Amino acid sequence: MTAGAPAVRGAWLLLALSCTALAALCAARGLPMADALVYRAEGAAVAEGRDLYGFTVTEWDLPATYPPFAALLFVPTAWLPVPALKAAFLVANTALLALLTRLSLTCAGLPRRPGAVPAATALFLWLEPVFQTVLFGQVNLALACLVLWDLTRPEGAPGKGAALGVAAGIKLTPALFVVYLVLARRFREAATATAACAGTVLVGALVLPAASVDFFTRRLYETGRVGKVWIVDNQSLQGLAARLLHTPDPGPAWLLPAAAVAAAGLWLAARAATPARAVLLAAGTALLVSPISWSHHWVWCVPLLAVLAAEGRYRLAAAVAVLFTARTLWLVPHQGARDLHLPWWQQPLAAPYPLLGLGLLLAVAAAGPAADGLRPRTRAAARAAAGSRGAGG
Repeated sequence: MTAGAPAVRGAWLLLALSCTALAALCAARGLPMADALVYRAEGAAVAEGRDLYGFTVTEWDLPATYPPFAALLFVPTAWLPVPALKAAFLVANTALLALLTRLSLTCAGLPRRPGAVPAATALFLWLEPVFQTVLFGQVNLALACLVLWDLTRPEGAPGKGAALGVAAGIKLTPALFVVYLVLARRFREAATATAACAGTVLVGALVLPAASVDFFTRRLYETGRVGKVWIVDNQSLQGLAARLLHTPDPGPAWLLPAAAVAAAGLWLAARAATPARAVLLAAGTALLVSPISWSHHWVWCVPLLAVLAAEGRYRLAAAVAVLFTARTLWLVPHQGARDLHLPWWQQPLAAPYPLLGLGLLLAVAAAGPAADGLRPRTRAAARAAAGSRGAGG
């Protein structure tokens, strides 16, 4: 028996206990998985030749909001009974979290100790964005894995950029990473990602021509179709501005700051000291400037925590972990239209993620992205960063 065997067993036991607790909580509260039911309805609409964007499902009257290519991928979900579908999403998202955890540890340059992935996965399950992703049956973890895996592969790896393009074809927000690649002068990857994304659009247009025309000429621009921008669920700059100004349509009060944040964030990402920081800055920028970034979109907190730990910023990592676990956005009044009438002292509680994102961008900008004070503090992280730079990744 190796010296680390008890620790490994303990890590797997912790993961088993965490999964059991999650399953028990879901059984007690019910497992709505509203988004998984929307995906199932999209797949059924494709299989049965019905209007992809002409239906709503669940008690919340949720419509299809993704491009036609995504609906094609959802067709197999229509073949499963609802209980089996929910079980499949529960297992798949737990496995994807473990994969994202492993990718995050590798990307951050942390040593791959036995048991680290299951132990971290057990804890990450309770981060609010991850928990909500599991509860809703969302695809956020899958998209984050595609993007993080692709962008941190060695330079010259076959098809590097293609996975990013496919992620953008499923859900358009990852397309902002292509702008980062251009600014970082990684033109080959940007071209590959663009071609892959265009390929998803072409596939959707060939199989679902009417739905493709409908989506790209009409549905794409109906932000209200996705949801109310001012509710606390929306942790983007637009949601923050709407609640601060007590208006459902902040207009230029959101658009102008969002444009400035997009330019600054992507510029900082292109000049980042390490590949891990570059990906996180680009991801944070995309989450901030997207018209709607539901709280469960912020699963990028997983690689963020890994990078902070790798750089020896343990207190900051602990504070960020608390912020993403505290669920303060759900503690403020948010029934009906009460989100629009929050007093000033509740505003930070209602917008923890965009405020954190802005704070991190400002910190990087103030210190300089390549400043000595922002380089990885641990030897393992420094070696990984040096190796990544040497490989051109």
